[in-house]
Amino acid sequence: MKKFILQRLTYSLISLFLLSLTIFLFVRLTGDPTVLLVEPGASKEDMAMIREQLGLDRSLAVQYASFVKDIVRGDFGKSFYYRTPVLELYLSRLPSSLFLAAAAMVFSLVIGIPSGIIAAVKVGKFWDNFGKVFALLGLSMPQFWVGLLLILFFSVYLGWLPSSGSGTIWHVIMPAFALGWFFAAAHMRITRSSMLEVLGSEYVKLARLKGLPEKRVIVKHALKNALIPVLTLAGINLVLMVNVAVVVETVFAWPGIGRLLYEGIAFRDFPVVQTTVLLSGSMIVVVNLVVDVLYAVIDPRIRLGA
Repeated sequence: MKKFILQRLTYSLISLFLLSLTIFLFVRLTGDPTVLLVEPGASKEDMAMIREQLGLDRSLAVQYASFVKDIVRGDFGKSFYYRTPVLELYLSRLPSSLFLAAAAMVFSLVIGIPSGIIAAVKVGKFWDNFGKVFALLGLSMPQFWVGLLLILFFSVYLGWLPSSGSGTIWHVIMPAFALGWFFAAAHMRITRSSMLEVLGSEYVKLARLKGLPEKRVIVKHALKNALIPVLTLAGINLVLMVNVAVVVETVFAWPGIGRLLYEGIAFRDFPVVQTTVLLSGSMIVVVNLVVDVLYAVIDPRIRLGA
């Protein structure tokens, strides 16, 4: 077990190293940030002075080594644009992203699980075919397009909901729907597949032979076991929702870390982009590591086969 955990931990550290190197190099391909920081008509001497102040006059190898050293010490640097520590910016935006992700998760589970159960119980019938269409639309429709359609109908045409910002429960409805639509389709598909597998198992057949009501067979015997992979996926998806909501938060001007990442890219704010991507990636890596370890605890064959 210790060997398995050590192996997975090593893989996680390698992933984070490659992620840090990749984002460090990619942000520098966007251009020189000093162009956006100086006053119009600034001289080359002024720009060179700002590059020196920001540490951009050094070689890439020296900059990366300094970046890694600071990260290890817990120092994520200072934003070029906001002139404040990046970690403070990230933590100030994180609660908004968590709230949006939680609302989107509730929506995706409330829609995805019941529709998956109905599709499995009514397999081959109208509701099953309807569920397949729903899943196909949810997985294929871009989130920004769904968000723009929601704004067009519910804000522009009907005037029912605010089109941007935060502060009230009405502000979160459309962003949560746009973000949760894709994940609702994913939860519907895995619920349907898991339910079909459980409904075909021997103990469910035995429960039916005993004459138990069909509703009791589905709810008590089938659903309880079918929800295990669904809840596992939901836990991973919750972390993904926090970190992939860049487009949704930008469309609805939601003050979360996704919008912070967008602003960092737009302003060529290297520390903001690097920190946001690295912390988001770390969150995903840690969750995957925990899931791998839990699977190994539950099923010894996994760690023995590693």
